Amino acid sequence: MSLPRLDSPRNGLLRTAICQINTTVGDIEGNKKKVLTALDEAEDAGCALAVFPELTICGYPPEDLLLKRRFIAEAVAALEDIARFTRRCFAVVGFPAERPEEEQIRGQPRLYNAAAICGYGKVQAVVHKTHLPNYAVFDEHRYFAEGQPHHAVEIHGVRVGVSICEDLWVDGGAIERIVRSGSEIVVNINASPYHIGKWERRKHLLEKRSTENNQPFVYVNQVGGQDELVFDGMSSVFDETGQLIARCPQFAEGILAVDIPIPSQQAKQSDMVGQGEPRPSAAPRNEPHSAESDETGPAEPHPDASDSSWASSSQSLKIAPQLEPLAEIYEALKLGVEDYVAKNNFSHVCVGLSGGIDSSLVAAVATDAIGASKVHGVLMPSRYSSEHSISDAKELCQNLDISHSIVPIEPAHSSLMEMLQPHLTEESAGLTEENLQSRIRGIVLMAFANARGWLNLTTGNKSESAVGYSTLYGDTAGAFAVIKDVWKQQVYALAKYRNRQGAKPAIPENVLAKAPSAELRPDQRDDETLPPYEQLDPLLFAMIEQDLTGADLIAAGYEAETVARIARLIDLAEYKRRQNPPGIRITEKAFGKDRRMPITHAYSGLEDGGLDGSGLENSPDDSNSESTS
Repeated sequence: MSLPRLDSPRNGLLRTAICQINTTVGDIEGNKKKVLTALDEAEDAGCALAVFPELTICGYPPEDLLLKRRFIAEAVAALEDIARFTRRCFAVVGFPAERPEEEQIRGQPRLYNAAAICGYGKVQAVVHKTHLPNYAVFDEHRYFAEGQPHHAVEIHGVRVGVSICEDLWVDGGAIERIVRSGSEIVVNINASPYHIGKWERRKHLLEKRSTENNQPFVYVNQVGGQDELVFDGMSSVFDETGQLIARCPQFAEGILAVDIPIPSQQAKQSDMVGQGEPRPSAAPRNEPHSAESDETGPAEPHPDASDSSWASSSQSLKIAPQLEPLAEIYEALKLGVEDYVAKNNFSHVCVGLSGGIDSSLVAAVATDAIGASKVHGVLMPSRYSSEHSISDAKELCQNLDISHSIVPIEPAHSSLMEMLQPHLTEESAGLTEENLQSRIRGIVLMAFANARGWLNLTTGNKSESAVGYSTLYGDTAGAFAVIKDVWKQQVYALAKYRNRQGAKPAIPENVLAKAPSAELRPDQRDDETLPPYEQLDPLLFAMIEQDLTGADLIAAGYEAETVARIARLIDLAEYKRRQNPPGIRITEKAFGKDRRMPITHAYSGLEDGGLDGSGLENSPDDSNSESTS
């Protein structure tokens, strides 16, 4: 039995399902099932079009999985299954497409980053990503060849231009050529990772593209965590005037059906009402490819917008609110933890708790992400741990309703120091003893993880990592770094934000009030070794996220010796950062793929090549400051 064809959009509205789904890299079968489930919902809602994220079938970013031919074959087979499933609701689905044999050139990528337009049981058209990002966390030139912009594709009487992610960002590029081919609406599928301030940039760009081209834009983004990346969703629809008419929530899966006004279709309908039949429309500069099925049959009524729960009359309810800045960061951290745990099949996590601010925040995020029953705190007091540090950690566990164990490290600490004492000088003993405590704690935490199959979450923040205020194989030992990309001042702000949620504060007030300390020697404080964080963080931000040199900052008025010392610490700590676990990215320049600095180099960034003085570290081994907070 042939499937009925939809008429042109009822009342000039194209009912479109925005399918903001959480894919898993490599889970081709699982991703396919998500697409099929969403397509069923879209059909039930009377949608003519369902749009899915970039590389839907294989997940994003698949990285070197794309080099495996079997992987590509399985992804294409899944696409064919999806195409066979489609009925009258067309689907735009991202997948990796192999270049034809005659186009393949030795030494060049053999794939396209592609989108298939599927409907009536088959793939009706395929488009390729034209502009490939090769900056920040993106490395698409390694895997994909640049495609050519395609003509708009006709879907149920509407000429739809399909583009992929970076195509949207290039002025005068693929979008302009798609519009010239005669599109009436542009669809853009994405795997756009989150960082602070990302939505405002997208919003500005989509407003610009829709108004300059005088047509609606549909922006569909994936959601979820993938290693260090978090995808925030925020899939959106803008009308031809640049007005936001629909937006999916941040950090949550969902399918949103939207009746999108198509100005040219509304003009045709107006002509039909006024004259009894539509006037001929002007031919586009290029003849658009038709994806309409050859099957014909009695037209099934398209649900009227006025009698549907998805009606445009309630469209204002379809604009999900944007989270305020701290809530946005907190939700990104939560989703990053939730998906790393779930997608890697861990049942529980353990966190070393010192009674400090960093470990307290990590425990709170983990609890909110995966549930209190799956989070276990490990308290490891030493001879230098204050009583309030132990009591603060216990209070945190009680507030969060998480279980905990206490494992004093003094027996191991004493035994190891006794064993090592004959081999240490008086000068080296102090720093070695401090480092040893942190490394013992790392061993204890990894023992818990090994014995129970748990994931060990590390608790270091971006400020500490920047200057090497951590112990290699100690507090950096673990599998996933929750606040790796969070500056110390942000840690405090997020902890205070978390305490404003719920009936009572989760993080003890004393944790917020006391001065940060590693507690590896008597009366130790962070500000004995480093400038206060309110002074340090702006310097680090300028050097790391803005790529300013020491000379730039001295010229801007910062104290020369402090700048030189901090710049030197940043350079010395590079070897440590290379060995740190992956962690959640929330800024535009996280440590890792975003920032690739040589460990061995001689560039100081200072006009005189640096400052001499005994206060400056001269080798990586001298920079092993500690923190277990």
